[in-house]
Amino acid sequence: MSGTIHISVRSLVEHVYRSGSIDSRFRSQATMHDGTRIHQMIQKTYQETDRKEVYLRAEIKAEDLSFIIDGRCDGLLFREDEVVIDEIKSYSRSSEHIQQGGYPVHWAQANLYAYMYAKDNNLHKITVQLTYVQVETLEKTFFRRRYSITELDSFLGKVIKDYSPYANLLHELRKKRNESCKEVAFPFETYREGQRKLAGAVYKSIYDKKNLFVKAPTGIGKTISTLFPSVKAIGEGHLDKVFYLTAKTITRTTVEDAFKKMHACGLCMSSVTITAKDKVCFKEKTTCQMEYCEFANGYYDRINDAILDILTNESGITRDVIEIYAKKHTVCPFEYSLDLAYAADCVICDYNYVFDPRVSLKRLFEDQKKSTALLVDEAHNLVDRGREMFSSSINKNTFLELKKEFKGINQAIFDAAKKLNAWFLLLKKEHPEQQEFILSRIDTDLVDSLSEFVEITEQFLATETSQTLLESYFLVNHFLKVMEFLDEHYVIYVEKVKNDILVKLFCMNPSKLLQQMGKGYRSKIFFSATLSPLTYYQDILGGGEDDYAVSIPSPFSRDQIDVYIHPLSTRYRDRDRTKQSIVKVIQALIKERPGNYFIFFPSHQYLLAVYEQFKQLDDDTNTIVQAVRMTESEREAFLEAFQPDQTQTLLGFAVLGGIFSEGVDLIGDRLNGVVVVGVGLPQLCFERNLIKDHFNQKNKNGYDYAYVYPGMNKVLQAGGRLIRSEEDQGTIVLIDDRFLQGQYQKLLPLEWQPFTLG
Repeated sequence: MSGTIHISVRSLVEHVYRSGSIDSRFRSQATMHDGTRIHQMIQKTYQETDRKEVYLRAEIKAEDLSFIIDGRCDGLLFREDEVVIDEIKSYSRSSEHIQQGGYPVHWAQANLYAYMYAKDNNLHKITVQLTYVQVETLEKTFFRRRYSITELDSFLGKVIKDYSPYANLLHELRKKRNESCKEVAFPFETYREGQRKLAGAVYKSIYDKKNLFVKAPTGIGKTISTLFPSVKAIGEGHLDKVFYLTAKTITRTTVEDAFKKMHACGLCMSSVTITAKDKVCFKEKTTCQMEYCEFANGYYDRINDAILDILTNESGITRDVIEIYAKKHTVCPFEYSLDLAYAADCVICDYNYVFDPRVSLKRLFEDQKKSTALLVDEAHNLVDRGREMFSSSINKNTFLELKKEFKGINQAIFDAAKKLNAWFLLLKKEHPEQQEFILSRIDTDLVDSLSEFVEITEQFLATETSQTLLESYFLVNHFLKVMEFLDEHYVIYVEKVKNDILVKLFCMNPSKLLQQMGKGYRSKIFFSATLSPLTYYQDILGGGEDDYAVSIPSPFSRDQIDVYIHPLSTRYRDRDRTKQSIVKVIQALIKERPGNYFIFFPSHQYLLAVYEQFKQLDDDTNTIVQAVRMTESEREAFLEAFQPDQTQTLLGFAVLGGIFSEGVDLIGDRLNGVVVVGVGLPQLCFERNLIKDHFNQKNKNGYDYAYVYPGMNKVLQAGGRLIRSEEDQGTIVLIDDRFLQGQYQKLLPLEWQPFTLG
């Protein structure tokens, strides 16, 4: 076996120095903004002859592999009798490593840079310097070591030796992967109508390094139509990695099944599914502390063997597979999945692992992004998820509870919480009549108090534990982080809720930050059955003028679906008056066309009101009702009730935009019809009106952006549950007079027209 492994200095040392790596706990202590600011501050002190951000590269042969190692050192300093490699690190809390000479992983990183420069410039000696800077006080700590080229050569040899087992395995796996990606055939006998067009558009976008926005109908097979061309792009050398991003657990299962089909056709490619920490944790409480969790204690001592084991023996690394190997090696299953994400060919995960600045996979470096594609499934969901990721709030009661908890326990935390609680009380006093109001800026006193709270909390948490304090710490940290993003896309507002008062940094338009977090990837493919209108989603998801867009027509016949519109008012003021008429529409439908139906409502309260009216008039028809919070087993039982060839009608009352209106496949006679009550508009509220006003000021239709498009998206998703294959048939009933208005009519799919007026 011979080949080349290209790896960055940082990736190499983080793999080898697991036990002292710059893991998330260390990195989170100083924000990216702090790190950049401090790097620039130190580099400004360099002398005129010094250099900063110096690119260095070395090629080392080891057995049958050739390693290309590269990276940028922070500083190259030229002094009278020595050359100094400077590695700058920022931190907010001191540690034993900093106090006693620096982190081993930081020395390793700097030593590799030193080797590269010394080797290229025939130096027999070179000095390495670690520069640590405290983000608040700007206090600097310097450590220096002088090395001979022989010492550095020996050090490099040890690093390569430690990395080689993993490198050899990775090289062999990728060699097989690339060959199989070229050879593997489409895992179905034929393409569905529209599938080949979608697959072609995805491949062309990846080839051209473009982003693509796709509206493709429900049931076309979007998962395999986006994955398969991505696999082919890997085989042709255009890609090295794929992220399949989705908000729904059920969709992740669909992706895993697609890989199973391709594996059965000869594909040798690894995929890993990342499951949320609270779902996959083995312990009763999700408390990541060494003294509590044996899977966290000594994790870095065991993780390399665990990674080698699973990659050697598995290709589809699902949640179940991860749990088996995590127990075998006694490693945290969640952290295990994150470490595997850097090695796997495809990562199946939630949007936040790429777009959320709190939890994104930060060790995926720019050179890796350039050969990575993002497949963003059900991309319409990313709009509100983006707003959620980039918004943050703090409230008075958080600090009131901490004040009570730490009274007489820790004076510093008590005083910090008391000061913040008092700030909220003063804000409340200054606005006695207003329940909701906007702040023009963040008070500097608040920022200072929050920063002080973080510092005091870190000192306490270094030696003590408190779940309440830890949660508050993360809350405040996120608030301070989001403050760095504040611009014209944000509004700062205050809301009074009973005795509490909340301050929120609200991201009204997530487009800029979604674009920023997705920057550097070779291609981003945004797709959904309801990406309509496409121009709206291109705008709000951070699209650009050069992006590609394609709309795939439905492959299904209009004869497969009957659409009825009943022009009843479902506006809030009319709901009590028209609920009996709605029940009569449902009764007439199931009398004429018995079967299994979903009945979707814009709110749970409205659902219950109509359901009660229905049961008063009809207690015989079988009904099931979506509960407010359902466990996974309850959700499965709800869907399991929809069986084919039933002799009696079944009505499933559910919520628009809820767990049953997206990502649910009830093939054939398992579902005979869908009734949608209302146009799905979000409830009128302060936040939605802020969004409306924001886009109005940008010369766009703010009402459509805030209410109509999000609402109709829910309607289209709900209706999309019905026709999932060429054999499916059924009925869609739309109940609301607004469905006859032009602004709503133009958003209905072509296959829903013509309709019958009820």
